[in-house]
Amino acid sequence: MKKIPLESYDIVIGDASLSLQEVLRDRRYTQIAVLVDEHTSHHCLPKVKDIIPAATVIEISSGEQNKIMSVCESIWSQMASARMDRQSLLINLGGGVIGDMGGFAASCFMRGIDFIQVPTTLLAQVDASVGGKLAIDFQNYKNYIGLFCNPIAVLVDPQFLKTLPPRELRSGYAEMIKHGLIKSSTIWDRLSGMESIYDITWDDEITASIGVKRDVITEDPKELGMRKVLNFGHTIGHALESYALHTTAPLLHGEAIALGMIAESFLSKELLSLSEISLNNIVAHIKEVYHDLSLVSLDHSNEVFDYMGADKKNRGGEIRTALLQDIGQATFDIPLSKHDVERALAFTKVVMS
Repeated sequence: MKKIPLESYDIVIGDASLSLQEVLRDRRYTQIAVLVDEHTSHHCLPKVKDIIPAATVIEISSGEQNKIMSVCESIWSQMASARMDRQSLLINLGGGVIGDMGGFAASCFMRGIDFIQVPTTLLAQVDASVGGKLAIDFQNYKNYIGLFCNPIAVLVDPQFLKTLPPRELRSGYAEMIKHGLIKSSTIWDRLSGMESIYDITWDDEITASIGVKRDVITEDPKELGMRKVLNFGHTIGHALESYALHTTAPLLHGEAIALGMIAESFLSKELLSLSEISLNNIVAHIKEVYHDLSLVSLDHSNEVFDYMGADKKNRGGEIRTALLQDIGQATFDIPLSKHDVERALAFTKVVMS
């Protein structure tokens, strides 16, 4: 097993059942519940169930559309029915939706109980489960209601990736690309040089990717400054994801972020110092991996821009984003106009068509 230490908890990379057993060895909880969806209940829960045989299983439906208050209320109701108290534990076994909402539910229940993140998707393993950001969606805006609260541990088991369909694996890969682009040209060179994402040695690359995020959030745990670089690709990407969620062709989070990274790389060339060669390299790799995405959202710049108006990085009504000065070097709080967004979406549609 590998351990990546943070200030108040460890990220453990290795067999989830062994890691969970180790975490629980010296802890005494009155009740344990495990939050799953229909996929992780079938594919992942059996791997850890022997460690927590008496745990209450709370199952919700998968999908971003279910990361809402009414589902969170259902989780709280089932926690209360199980007579969970402040000495109880919630284990979140699933992807980003499970981790975000489960962590949020645990942090609010009785003013906060312990929780463990056991991310089962690549997206959650390299990004969503790390850093203590927890939230639910509200009125069609992503992650609008939430808080910062750390788990007692994050247990990353690369074996869970074998349960993922290719589309989900690609979705998570977008965050690995992002980590290379914002902070490590070495990671970027290694990933972009792969002939296929299926050639990746997941244990090593997950560790490297988490290491980038660990370094950033250690410097800025509450996203007051430098941590904002982790949002590269997300200002436009989140808006594309929010718009597409209500169409007949919704985008997975990583798919939307892939499009957002192309758009924001274009703006990095136009507004900052990213070279055209670097932009072309970024576009080429993203297009190679995500060549078959729906581009419907790119035709609706007005609606996408409206969604961007609610981005948490905005200041005084001005849209702010993170952009690249170079591959491996990002900056933040760059203001964007509606014209900038329109040009970026138009560029993205052309290069991805």
